[in-house]
Amino acid sequence: MSRRRDAEVAILCSDLSIARAGRAGTERVVDGLSFTLPHGGTLAVMGPTGSGKSSLAAVLAGSDDDGVAVVGGDAVVEGIAVRHPGRGHRVHTYVTGYLPQRAGANLPARLTVSEVIGEPITSRDRRVNQRALSVRVASLLDELMLPLGAAAKYPYELSAGMRQRVAMARALVLQPRLFIGDEPFSNMDIEVRHAARDALIRRRREYGMSALVVTNESEVVRELDADVLVMKAGHAIAYGHGTRDLLWTPSSDADHRLVAS
Repeated sequence: MSRRRDAEVAILCSDLSIARAGRAGTERVVDGLSFTLPHGGTLAVMGPTGSGKSSLAAVLAGSDDDGVAVVGGDAVVEGIAVRHPGRGHRVHTYVTGYLPQRAGANLPARLTVSEVIGEPITSRDRRVNQRALSVRVASLLDELMLPLGAAAKYPYELSAGMRQRVAMARALVLQPRLFIGDEPFSNMDIEVRHAARDALIRRRREYGMSALVVTNESEVVRELDADVLVMKAGHAIAYGHGTRDLLWTPSSDADHRLVAS
């Protein structure tokens, strides 16, 4: 099944620069980044700590992180400019499923698992059909190999790996056009990692969901058959398909080890 889209691509970054506010002042963490992610495509963003990967993911997901802002260029996500989205911000967050870094550890403590997963829907429509929502939540729990009994539990009652899968279910509950995940498979063992990976691949196949995944694991890149963007100090230093077919910038010979695993 395919979905009609007005935008020509899922993400179009044009000379994008991002700054993050900190105790020492404002620091530019992404500088002049350009790339395109087509509909149904998958891009893995790799690089060392501090390279700007997480800030990039947050901005492209339309996150409300007050410390991060676009200071140059722009990015268009599913037809919506992230620098000045205006009323489009609501649509942006609706069509994008975002799994931030350490998402499983930061789930709302006072909500049950069922409420956590369904919150992106109930926050928009208080008159939602509760039976239909329960069915959708149960389907996601089953798909991500979580016991149905987990729906009534609270996040603190679950293991770290289970909480991460709850966070992924929450990111997928709206059947997004674009999934953005920052280390989405952290704390998952091999069996459930495969289930989570298959959930992304299934959506890419069934309705052309695109994905941008922050990861430094070459195995994840292979499993998702992803294009790769390698970042260092806010700049793109390599791009290509997979980790063995990358075009590196001339000064980055010493950085090949970043994707050698």
